Amino acid sequence: MSVDVEALIALTIERQIPLEKMISFIENAVTEGYRELPEAKAQGRAVLNRDTGEIAIHVPLFDEEGIYSETIVDEPEGFDRTIKSIVRKEIKQRMRAQNDAGIVEEFSANVGDVISGIIQQGRDAEMVYVDLGKVEGIIPPTEQIAGESYVHGQRIKAFVVEVKQGLKGPEVILSRSHPLLVKQLFTLEVPELKDHVVEIVGIAREAGHRTKVSVRSNRAGVSPKGALIGPVGARAKAVMDELNGEKIDIVDFSENPAVYVANALAPARVTSCEVVDLETKSAKVIVPDYQLSLAIGKDGQNARLAARLTGWRIDIHPDNPVERIAKPKPITPDEELELEPSQEME
Repeated sequence: MSVDVEALIALTIERQIPLEKMISFIENAVTEGYRELPEAKAQGRAVLNRDTGEIAIHVPLFDEEGIYSETIVDEPEGFDRTIKSIVRKEIKQRMRAQNDAGIVEEFSANVGDVISGIIQQGRDAEMVYVDLGKVEGIIPPTEQIAGESYVHGQRIKAFVVEVKQGLKGPEVILSRSHPLLVKQLFTLEVPELKDHVVEIVGIAREAGHRTKVSVRSNRAGVSPKGALIGPVGARAKAVMDELNGEKIDIVDFSENPAVYVANALAPARVTSCEVVDLETKSAKVIVPDYQLSLAIGKDGQNARLAARLTGWRIDIHPDNPVERIAKPKPITPDEELELEPSQEME
């Protein structure tokens, strides 16, 4: 069996695979196929002639003392047809592997960025499949937002977590719940973030419910919160719409931990914030009593996100705690008797 050497050279140039590397793949594949034959001879190996393209099985012979004497060509009956099938299969596999490697390399540059695709119906109901053009991305259950619906044909933006070569081809792992998805969505909407005029310092997120973002400005006169909110709130609204209405609190970062903690509790208004222990990062916050529930949030969400955003343990107290009225003790029968004469005198 022979291979068209000119066609093989053209193919390797087009796919940017070294010719000798491809020839080595073919020789190894044919050798493995030969060694599976019952009549295969020991140390037989396939060799491809670089000039003619002929593939032959070379078998070295040794004398009684183990010294090499000559090489013969073994021609098992019907093996030519097997060689043809092996060569075709090997070339296809190598082309596919090269294509997969190119896709992995291309999409690896997108790790940490937001990518857009179209949701597809998949074989696994728990996975969300996204058509990215050259490859299909997946959003596993752990990266999905609870309660979010993924409709076939809907365009969606997702955060690229990982790109790797899987058993069945390239795998692009996407996320809708990653905190950095919010950052990258703002980067798409806010030119000041791309130009590093404004910087997102921290993000704390409970996907599908609420996110807190702390920002600061690297240029005097530029409001970081204003940059992210945008004219008439358009920029922040675009991000929230992409996240299906997830609430986003944008707060000012401060090097002063007391100020930062107070800002992080927004939208609640803080009366005062005191650093209790710098080493353990503990702070005591006083809020108006009517703002206490807002500062803590539903199921403690606001306080929890503020603590996660700042890295501080936050102890929240009302400024005017209502004193508890002691419950009156029950009157004993003896006390009732003592009380009756005084009542009669009255």
